[in-house]
Amino acid sequence: MSDIKFTIVGAGSSYTPELLEELSQRREELPVREIMLYDINEERLDIMTGFCKRFAKHLGMEVDIKSTLDLDKALYGADFVDTQIRVGGNRQRVLDEKIPLKYHLVGQETTGAGGMMKAMRTIPVMLDVARKMEELSPTGWLINYTNPTGLVTEAVTRCTKANIAGFCSGGIFPKMWAKRSLGISYDRVQYDYAGLNHMNFISNITIDGRPVTEDEFLKIAGENTDVDLELVKLLGVIPSPYLQYYYHTSEKVNKILSRPRTRGEEVMLLEKEVYDAYADQNNFLKPAALSKRGGGGYSEVAIGFVNAIYNNIDTAMVVNVPNNGAIKFLPDTAVVEIGCLVNKRGISPLNVANIPEMCWGLISAVKNYEQLAVESAVEGNVRKAKLALLAHPLVREYDLVEKLIPELLEANKMYLPQFKF
Repeated sequence: MSDIKFTIVGAGSSYTPELLEELSQRREELPVREIMLYDINEERLDIMTGFCKRFAKHLGMEVDIKSTLDLDKALYGADFVDTQIRVGGNRQRVLDEKIPLKYHLVGQETTGAGGMMKAMRTIPVMLDVARKMEELSPTGWLINYTNPTGLVTEAVTRCTKANIAGFCSGGIFPKMWAKRSLGISYDRVQYDYAGLNHMNFISNITIDGRPVTEDEFLKIAGENTDVDLELVKLLGVIPSPYLQYYYHTSEKVNKILSRPRTRGEEVMLLEKEVYDAYADQNNFLKPAALSKRGGGGYSEVAIGFVNAIYNNIDTAMVVNVPNNGAIKFLPDTAVVEIGCLVNKRGISPLNVANIPEMCWGLISAVKNYEQLAVESAVEGNVRKAKLALLAHPLVREYDLVEKLIPELLEANKMYLPQFKF
């Protein structure tokens, strides 16, 4: 590689300017010659392209920003392809939330029955991107942030030969928590991070190589306000914020039901505010409302990966990769979210320390669900969709599965070409 072509698939996402900002901060290390913006929504793409050009000028970036509605053109010769798509948009997300809630089940975009439907809509599209990359940019890297990233990464690794790195900003959350609670820099903090995307546990935290004290551990853990601190003390490890849906299920369902709007409906309102600001021809700054959108740390991780690959800098990162024996109780083909070493050679999983025994069953059950859901999404197999939800700890009941699957498939049928209706 010499100069870099960086493509963003799903460039109409409100997060796109954060990628530009991170690339700008690394301009001395990363000679990006072209940023290609691709989306299927022409209106959002035009608005985002105009804003990105103004924003880049404000940042002092000398880069050629282009846009296209042609996926082949976007992928051709790309060194890195960042994917951040939402098939069906936030309208389908709201259905992912509301249909399970009717049955007093967690309605959420990355887990439970709703998360499975997001995977069903998304996997065929992401497989198309990956297969095109095999032909049009065979040495390029697909940096996936499209949720549910663990299932998407597993589908791509099982069905294609594309180079893919599946990411979630949750991998740097412990560093963020330590920085906020202890006032220390990221590079002083290390930890074991193992499990699945949105189903992981943090342990063996060290600062400058020494184990944290009990007081330091509790201060770091206290920053994760989505799970009870007493639960953390009981476990002895820090669970992902998404474990709130498993360890506090009834409380979380009741809390969601008590709100006037689901998170998806809130995001739709936020996106309108954000996009009104992007569309303002006189605006060249990120809108303040973007900070309410979530996903903090996303651009930092994505461009950190680009830097590690392009400049061959050994970098420890949390990545979704095929297990290949890293977690002993899971199949080799299972995609897991673990610490890895990244450099020009690619992604090398690091040794996974012993995962606390009380976490084995939950991780195994969710991975069982994930592998069945991936197979269902690829094959258009209704039976495997039912089996996936029977395996999922947040659904599990046969009577609920028999009600949910027909309703979910009907609500999503326009986005499920692999299924026969």
